[in-house]
Amino acid sequence: MYAKTTLPSGVRVITESMPAVRSATIGIWADVGSAAESAERRGVSHVVEHMLFKGTTNRSARVIAETMDGVGGNLNAFTDKEVTCYYAKVIDKHVPLAMDVLTDMFLHSLFAADELAKEQRVILEEIKMYDDSPDEQIHDLFIRTMWQGANLGDPTIGSAESVARLAPDDLRDHMRKHYAPNAVIVTAAGNVDHDSFVALVADKFKEFSGTSLLVPPESPQALPQTYLKHKDTEQAHLVIGAQGLSVRDEWRYVLAVLDTVLGGGMSSRLFQEVREKRGLVYSVYSFQAAYREAGLFGAYAGTSPENVQTCIDVIAREFARLRDDAVGAEELARAREHIKGSLTLSLEATSSRMIRLGRNEFALGRDVTPEEVEQRVDAVTASDVQALARELLAESRIGLCVLGPVDEGAIDRQRFAA
Repeated sequence: MYAKTTLPSGVRVITESMPAVRSATIGIWADVGSAAESAERRGVSHVVEHMLFKGTTNRSARVIAETMDGVGGNLNAFTDKEVTCYYAKVIDKHVPLAMDVLTDMFLHSLFAADELAKEQRVILEEIKMYDDSPDEQIHDLFIRTMWQGANLGDPTIGSAESVARLAPDDLRDHMRKHYAPNAVIVTAAGNVDHDSFVALVADKFKEFSGTSLLVPPESPQALPQTYLKHKDTEQAHLVIGAQGLSVRDEWRYVLAVLDTVLGGGMSSRLFQEVREKRGLVYSVYSFQAAYREAGLFGAYAGTSPENVQTCIDVIAREFARLRDDAVGAEELARAREHIKGSLTLSLEATSSRMIRLGRNEFALGRDVTPEEVEQRVDAVTASDVQALARELLAESRIGLCVLGPVDEGAIDRQRFAA
């Protein structure tokens, strides 16, 4: 069901056929994100992503939207710290149309100055919306605090200042440097035939040439510290965490089990201890921020300001429990099944499969089958989880960020990792 072809130009075409569905999701990926940007151009990858929807030599922005809406399709994109992806989900018979629209955007966008000025205002509103979402902002504060000075630590969206000073030539220069065949992958999942899709891609990219100098992945080391930022909100938001694992690390399956046990669902330790037992939060969970050569792992909670230290203490005790005591057999089995079940459910969506194809190719250079994931998860032992917890969650490695109406004196800095 998985197939991969590299075109003479260097563009990689990867498909996963799902004959039982009537849809297909196709994506064009560029091997560039905010980690490849200079501080002066922070946010340029995200601005380019926005501008590819704003008109080409063949279609206006309105025509692009009407073309996809006219067939019931979904056209979208995302930029993260290491990749940018433009994708469309359509009924299988409309794959050629979707591919034509995507490649038109990818190859023939105008970057008109007046459209850029409007889109910069849109992105500035997006930044403001983000600033009004403390439950999201706290994660960027945590990453920036732990990875100070690294491009991976800065927000993908950029700042109001860096976005406002970008000019059309900056966007064109960014694409010339990073949108070349050796840095591009085209993926498709759904009711597609590999050979026919390769021929379609080859035709649409027949004049696409050049070479991109690929930016080596960053591998910053975390600097654990405590950072408090006062903000007038109803809740205080906190993240406690440490250096994690990269997406290439062979212990990533052990971390997946540890993550699930700690805060991966309603039966997880954090949910039960912080929410169900004590009623301190509405939202609490653990998470991974994993990249090609670096990662962070942490726990998030949103709570009333007067309960911040209590939440910190409870989470710290759960970290210590993972270090000191082996996970029980029943809890370990439940975590394994949770991971495998979640994966299987996600694979029913063509969009999830398309994204897996692209991310696995960039990170690992190969397909990772669901069967391989299940085997690796089933092989995780309780001693593996405890050994990893002792390494990652050692008290000396843990950092803390708090955002909200909390003063310095409200946090016992010596106690949060005890």
